[in-house]
Amino acid sequence: MRSPELSWCGLVVACCLAGCAVPAAAPNAAAPSPHGHAISEQELQAWNIDVRGPDGAGLPPGSGSVAAGKAVFDAKCAACHGAAAAGGPVFGPMVGGIGSFKTDRRVLTPGSMYPYAPILFDYVRRAMPMNAPQSLTNDETYAVSGYLLHLNGLVPADAVMSAQTLAAVRMPNRDGFLVDDRPDTRATRCMRDCPPISSAAR
Repeated sequence: MRSPELSWCGLVVACCLAGCAVPAAAPNAAAPSPHGHAISEQELQAWNIDVRGPDGAGLPPGSGSVAAGKAVFDAKCAACHGAAAAGGPVFGPMVGGIGSFKTDRRVLTPGSMYPYAPILFDYVRRAMPMNAPQSLTNDETYAVSGYLLHLNGLVPADAVMSAQTLAAVRMPNRDGFLVDDRPDTRATRCMRDCPPISSAAR
């Protein structure tokens, strides 16, 4: 005759084995992901604002005249950049310096530094004005870009900037940049019988 203790032990073991034999339930495909949610095309467009410099790819619809740009600049930019972008209490001048990269005293302005005009639009739209970045409309950004280019002598006073006309502006420093293809490390390549890392770091 078996003892009650052995019978109970056998029952517990049998239940455990039966539980292990039951396959795990398939995950519920409809359950929400704990890692965020799918982004809509409209949400994506709010972040997809980059502009390619050489050909202006990504420039949005819209346009703005030099005259309209002066009005926007005086109202929203001059407090930091000064009248006519000549320099203010926060930033230096945004006019002049063209050709200075060939001297020992470089003057950094949109006219002297940028190789492509669409870069100016991209930066203004993305970061300006400093107290309210991305608050300018596309038309205002085109207009301010045209005004700054005019102050640098690169477009006439009656110019109207758009995706087409802005990309067509030839900047003085277009050929002033070189591709730096030098290696970004000074280590000697080693694939076998290499010295310890501690010795290589000295």
